[in-house]
Amino acid sequence: MASSDLLYFASDNTSGIHPEVLAAIGRANAGFVKPYGEDAYTESAIAAMRAEFGERAEVLFTFNGTGANVVGLGAIARSFEAVYCADCSHIWSDECAAPEKFLGGKLIPVPSAYGKISPEAVAGSLGEDRGVHHAAPKVISITQPTEWGTVYRPEEVQALADFAHERDMVLHVDGARLSNAAAALNTSLSAISTDIGVDVLSFGGTKNGLMGGEAIVFSDSAFAQHAGYLRKQATQLASKMRFIAVQFEALLTDELWRRNAAHANAMAARLAVSIGEIDEIEFTCPVEINALFPRLEKSFIAPLQERCVFYLWDEKASIARWMTSFSTTPADVDAFAELIHEVARKNVAASSVSALTNS
Repeated sequence: MASSDLLYFASDNTSGIHPEVLAAIGRANAGFVKPYGEDAYTESAIAAMRAEFGERAEVLFTFNGTGANVVGLGAIARSFEAVYCADCSHIWSDECAAPEKFLGGKLIPVPSAYGKISPEAVAGSLGEDRGVHHAAPKVISITQPTEWGTVYRPEEVQALADFAHERDMVLHVDGARLSNAAAALNTSLSAISTDIGVDVLSFGGTKNGLMGGEAIVFSDSAFAQHAGYLRKQATQLASKMRFIAVQFEALLTDELWRRNAAHANAMAARLAVSIGEIDEIEFTCPVEINALFPRLEKSFIAPLQERCVFYLWDEKASIARWMTSFSTTPADVDAFAELIHEVARKNVAASSVSALTNS
């Protein structure tokens, strides 16, 4: 089957660039401006970010999410300090030890429930204070929404922030899909981050319609004192910064971030409803954003992957991950749902034949 005939539910990274973002890049592609963020485009984008996250916010743009996490964490944790994160978090499982390489410190995984950690779980991982003999607790890092597509409610984030601040710790949020969480909760971006005690935030754009770009948001300049140097060291300082900056300006104009994220979430919900009655498919956790984690009969996997690109999240448990994006259409969803139903019907027919043969 030609790649153009395949359905794509592998990741929101597989989509292209939103037309409004592409148009913004085109408008910026004229004339000469100073490099490294010393330009009017970057100044305007930072002003738009501060309008969203607070006037005291310090903002640095980076190329990608790992870079944003590395620089954000590096600004708040020293080499002898520890970062407590979910045992399935991106910084723990999917960043090739980049945070530990650049921090020189220690990541400590915390047991999670479908990606979420609680103050109680963090407390259980802190252990006793052994002074200089173990890494000093400094950061709690959560992913919003989580790697399982579950969403922290504001009160859950606030509880973690309070827990951290009471212990002179800092709360970091990996918000690669923060827009999807805010759209799901029908809140502003700040209402689930800087308004409720989040100190450092990676705000994602690439998964929500940008060509490529992430932002680090520090709730207060005190956290960002050396962040600019760290960004340079981490090779995340763009020379032609205007082309990242204008993407964020477009994303924050007329709440494009919400429109994109809400559409992606709605497409995932549409798929969940369309296949909800198939007995052989069990959703392992609620469908809250643009991600679905179905447990499939093993006989489903190969036929589906012949015509649809997606990944297995947990091969042993036969759990897939299906993701939608701002560019997923209702027709895409309906075609995938019909494919799933088709495979289900064939499985039922095969089971019936097998039962008759063995009777």
